[in-house]
Amino acid sequence: MAGETPGTGYGAILRLAFPALGALAAEPLYILVDTAIVGHLGREPLAALAAAATVLGALAIFNFLQYGATAQVARAGGAGEARDARRIGAQTVWLSLALGVVLAIALATCAGPLVRLVGVEGRSADLGETYLRIVSLGVPSAFLALGAQGFLRGVADLRRPFHLLLAGNLLNVVLEVWFVYGLGWGVEGSAWGTAIAQTAMGVGFVWLLLRRIAPSDRRPLLAPALKLLSIGKYLFLRTTALVAAFLLAGGVVGRLGDAPLGAYQVTFQLWIFLALVLDAVAIAGQIVVGRELGAGRAEEAYRASARMIRLSVGIGVLFAVGLLASSELLPRAFTDDPAVLAQCALAWPVFALMQPLNGAVFALDGILIGAGDGRFIAGAMVASFGVCASALAASSALGWGIRGVWLALVVLVAARLATLGARFLRRRWLVIGWA
Repeated sequence: MAGETPGTGYGAILRLAFPALGALAAEPLYILVDTAIVGHLGREPLAALAAAATVLGALAIFNFLQYGATAQVARAGGAGEARDARRIGAQTVWLSLALGVVLAIALATCAGPLVRLVGVEGRSADLGETYLRIVSLGVPSAFLALGAQGFLRGVADLRRPFHLLLAGNLLNVVLEVWFVYGLGWGVEGSAWGTAIAQTAMGVGFVWLLLRRIAPSDRRPLLAPALKLLSIGKYLFLRTTALVAAFLLAGGVVGRLGDAPLGAYQVTFQLWIFLALVLDAVAIAGQIVVGRELGAGRAEEAYRASARMIRLSVGIGVLFAVGLLASSELLPRAFTDDPAVLAQCALAWPVFALMQPLNGAVFALDGILIGAGDGRFIAGAMVASFGVCASALAASSALGWGIRGVWLALVVLVAARLATLGARFLRRRWLVIGWA
């Protein structure tokens, strides 16, 4: 196409997005597989998993290191500063590993109160606590993998992480089926399968990093680490507000009973899965926008971004059509409980029809992260959280149930689209260079 710089056309975007798609889709498959396996053990185990997964979802507030690293590494690469890129990658991994260890200890220590905070009680709460304590063992490795991916995405090395994540997920499936059904360990077996698979995946990412980063660039360095933390503070605030909205939604559903909570687990984990698939284009956006702005090509960064938004919305439309067509079949892959299935049916149309909006928002988010526009992204997300919280309060007061919760999440996405879309069109995020 006329006007395209090599590496920013639709073909180049898709070459980045496809392996990123595989890697992103692989990450939530751990909990999605857990949901499919545990869901057939009964309503209480499924509610327990939903509560534990809600708590684990809160850990996403710490992915600011991953996203910040991708944008910074891509900018450094675009500016020809390869050694700076490698040093940023090393600091990202050190910081991610340290965070993972601290959070694993916190999860294991506070598993009971955290699960009950979601709203489950009795046997569901006990099972959720057990699941969370066991899974915490794999958290350091999972965070190490996140940090490593931030660097590898920035240098456009997406295929090997995808292969490694795919292997980890296959190991998870094998272990879970064996532990849960073969050995009869139930929810504990599901947790052990995930913890072991995540640990193996962490070891694999260490091996990848040792091949890409020279020994002289691996040691911890204070200045690059502090710069990463400074850049990441806005992404931390953005993700905290986003996760707070999801936690609040989970808390509202948790007080509706086990059946609505089980249905929310099924629909929300599918939503997360599809969101991260859509986020593949956002990852391409982080890489392309960071690289183009680092090289001083602002107009090409804008044109490439417009292509990515169109592509992501188109994928969202396909997802919406597929979800509506499979509304009777797909929920049964996760549960055969009639009450849970009835609640899924209430939420399904809303959950399906919001997919094109998701596509636009995730693409815009990735573009602005790649541009280093963290301050605006954080402010927009905090404002969107306020709107969503008001919608959740109204839903709870009016007794709209699980459908009302999903409508509130649509409000969250629509508010983000309005703010991020306006920012994109004004072009103030097009700041060139590497500093």
